[in-house]
Amino acid sequence: MIMTNAPAAPPAAGWRRWVVVALLFCAIVINYVDRQTYGLLKAPISHDLGWTNTDFANVHLCFQAAYAVSYLAWGRLADRLGARMGLAIAFGIWSVAQFATSGARQIGQFMLGRAALGAGEAGAFPGAVKAVVEWFPQKERALANGVFNAGANVGAIVTPLAVPAITLAWGWPAAFMATGLIGLVWLPIWLWLYRRPRDQAGLSPAELAYIEQDPPDRAVRLGWGAVLRRRQTWVYALGKLITDPIFGMYLVWLPDFLGKRYGLDLKTFGPPLIAIYLLSDLGSVGGGWLSSHFLKRGWTVNRARKLTMLVCALCATPVALAPSVGNLWGAVAIIGLAAAAHQGFSATLYALPGDLLPRAGVGAVLGIGGMLGAIGGMAMSRYTGWTLDHARGYGPVFLLASSAYLLALAVIHLLSPRLTPAAAEASG
Repeated sequence: MIMTNAPAAPPAAGWRRWVVVALLFCAIVINYVDRQTYGLLKAPISHDLGWTNTDFANVHLCFQAAYAVSYLAWGRLADRLGARMGLAIAFGIWSVAQFATSGARQIGQFMLGRAALGAGEAGAFPGAVKAVVEWFPQKERALANGVFNAGANVGAIVTPLAVPAITLAWGWPAAFMATGLIGLVWLPIWLWLYRRPRDQAGLSPAELAYIEQDPPDRAVRLGWGAVLRRRQTWVYALGKLITDPIFGMYLVWLPDFLGKRYGLDLKTFGPPLIAIYLLSDLGSVGGGWLSSHFLKRGWTVNRARKLTMLVCALCATPVALAPSVGNLWGAVAIIGLAAAAHQGFSATLYALPGDLLPRAGVGAVLGIGGMLGAIGGMAMSRYTGWTLDHARGYGPVFLLASSAYLLALAVIHLLSPRLTPAAAEASG
């Protein structure tokens, strides 16, 4: 299952697998535009509808709760339906939900709309990681994950450019409508272009051989019991539980932090957010590249993955200082470094299910990890809203963000000191 010294891809191996990554990248861009729209519109929505910070957090909690529950289902659906149909169905659900939210005026309507968005968006990463497992050998998966995961940051860049402009011109409901509609452009392109490698017309024999270079998994069915009993499942899932809430906090609460700390508003917080998420892009691709680079040099999976995560974890620690920095761009640099560290850590973490478990169980493990990550995000959102409403400021929030990655890496190492793969045993 693990090959650490396979040769690099020869030029003749082809490039079709990177078309798949480009499609996944676009899907994640749209995914994050849709989810971040709500955070950017906190001020006008709260002003128009008379919401408190806790009201805002409660609506976001509905998104996270639906995301958590649905992620578990999407993980298994990705195994059963495959990446093509699983991702297509999820994409359709979340695009329609985003569009429908444009008509919400009561807090209950927002809760329903955001819950539907969460139910659909939960299918994005299980489908995307499943596609990478189908199309890439082990040594390239972290890099492929890093490239498509960079779409989260591009989405976070596009949103503060597009959403304020739409809102100032036509009002905040138009922002939900426009971002929901534009997502439907991607869906037919995905269905037209994506197939599994052996079903893909025009794929060269050399590239197919390169994709399939790892020893094949045994043909087994892994039920929930078999997945839950494996320590390797919890290596990934607990890593997600600890780290996912931090980036979710950045996406939803950074505009509010910049407004309260530095006096920015809908017209002015775009450039700082863009800078933060440009740095995040570098971290996503760089973290994925570093892990894959170490593997290509012959390092073990254990050494390559954990050293990459350690570098990322250390880069996240200075973010505790962000609320105390008086200069806006100094804070942007610190938060941007932390966001980049998260994305590099995340890209490496996404590679672990493929490293440690048979392909038949990858989707289920992704589902468990995503569910726990969303549950952690729910707790983080409630904590942030409570902290702000009780006049404690953002200091405790950023302190928690600074230590999460070292804690996650410690848990991963304790559970699997050598990242030993699970035996591919059939079990119900």
